[in-house]
Amino acid sequence: MSDGLPSRQTVNAVGGRLRAREIAVGTRLWTLHGHRAVQTTVTDVTAVKVRTAVEVATSHAAFTVSGDLLLATPGGWIRAEDAAGRTIAWTHARKLCRERLTFRMGYAFGYVVGATCADGTVGKNYVSLVVNDEAFATRYARCLTEATGLEARLQPVVRPSGYLGRDLPGFRVRVVSSYLADALRQYAGGDAHHMRQAFPRVLLRDREVFDGFLDGYADGDGCRAKHWAGRTLVSANVPFLVDLAEIIGARFTPARNGLASHLVVVDRWAARGTFRPEHHDADPVESSWVTVESVRPRPAPGKPFTLYGYRLQPHPTFLVNGHLVRVAA
Repeated sequence: MSDGLPSRQTVNAVGGRLRAREIAVGTRLWTLHGHRAVQTTVTDVTAVKVRTAVEVATSHAAFTVSGDLLLATPGGWIRAEDAAGRTIAWTHARKLCRERLTFRMGYAFGYVVGATCADGTVGKNYVSLVVNDEAFATRYARCLTEATGLEARLQPVVRPSGYLGRDLPGFRVRVVSSYLADALRQYAGGDAHHMRQAFPRVLLRDREVFDGFLDGYADGDGCRAKHWAGRTLVSANVPFLVDLAEIIGARFTPARNGLASHLVVVDRWAARGTFRPEHHDADPVESSWVTVESVRPRPAPGKPFTLYGYRLQPHPTFLVNGHLVRVAA
C-alpha cells in the first residue's frame, strides 16, 4: 500500500489536529457519514517510503497526500493526482470540535423555531431573542432549554424606541451554539433574515411540533382575536405566509404597496384536514462541496517521504483539513 499522508501533514483528529506520524492505533478521527460529521477509530497504521506526493489546493485549504489517495466526489472516489477541477466533499474543520446537540422533537422545539422566525436573531454562532414581554421571553427560554438542553436565561436589557423617542426596558434570551445557529438557518432555507426566510418544513413532523410553531410565531408576530376564536399573524414575508396558509387551508391575500400582510389562523383550522405530516432531519447538514483548484507534484526534497496510511472502524474514511479522503482497499 503506497497511498497515505506525509508525516508532517495534519489530520482532523478528535480533540484537535495531529500530524500523520502522530496517529496511532486507537486514535479517533473525524469523518463524514451522510451529511453529518462523525467519529471513527484507527485500527491499523502503515508506513512506506516514496519519492513523490501531490499538493491538492482547494478554495479553502491545501494539503499534501500521495497521488493514489482517494478523494470523495459526487460521482464516486477519484485519485488525488486526478482531482484537478473536480468537486470534492468537505466540511468546516473549525466546527468539528463543537458541541452537537440532540434536539428533542415536540411542542418546545416548534415553539423555539416559531418564535425565532418571528422575533429572533440567528448569528454566526448564537441565537437570541430580545422582546419587551417578560412572559414571552420566559416561555422562549424554557422551551429552548427543553428542546436543546442548552441553559437559557433571561437578561434585562434596555431597548431604544424610535416611536416613543426613549429607551424601554426589555428582556433578552441568548445562547451560544453554532450548531443550533446552523440548524435554524438551514430550516429557513439558508437565510434566517425575516424577509427572506422560507417556511421551515421540519415543523411538519407532527401536529405537536407544528402547534408549538404556531404559538411561538403568534407570540412574536401575532395577536389573539377579541371577537372570534383565532389569531392573526403579521409579516411582510409573503412567500412565508403563502406556504403557511396552504398548510392550514386558509385563504390568503397579500397586502399591496409593500405593507405587512395578515394571515388569519382560526382555532379550528385542523378540521379542514389540510395538514400533511412530512419527515425532515432536524440535524444540520455539515458536509459541503469545494472545487480542487490545482494539483501539483511534490518531489521529496532530499530523503524520501514517509507516507502513513490507516485502517479505520466503523467508517473507513477520515478528514484532512476538512476534506474527505480514503485509503484504497
